[in-house]
Amino acid sequence: VQLQASGGGLVQTGGSLRLSCAASGGTFSINSMSWYRQAPGKQRELVAAINSGGSTSYVDSVKGRFTISRDNAKNTVYLQMNSLKPEDTAVYYCRADGSVSELVAEEAVIYPLDAWGQGTQVTVSS
Repeated sequence: VQLQASGGGLVQTGGSLRLSCAASGGTFSINSMSWYRQAPGKQRELVAAINSGGSTSYVDSVKGRFTISRDNAKNTVYLQMNSLKPEDTAVYYCRADGSVSELVAEEAVIYPLDAWGQGTQVTVSS
């Protein structure tokens, strides 16, 4: 299973960006999808998450500004980022967990899925 993230870029303070992340490849079922970010010299942090039922959670620093959503039919998660600040500058990564099914000796075997996207750079200028 591969995750392809897109939508990053350079934006001025107060601007908006929308990140997308699509999962593809194989037979899989996704439970939760999430966005992380990592700024230079800092640890990777969880920004937002959404489960299969649509429940969402956010880190305090983005509440009221970011919105996570998903399209289950497209196996895609989105992150709408508004009122961006310079401290939002980071590489953003998407993550999906769930299960993947593979044929082994003509039998379907279920494995846990924990996949990461390649990261997309978000830069907010002051």
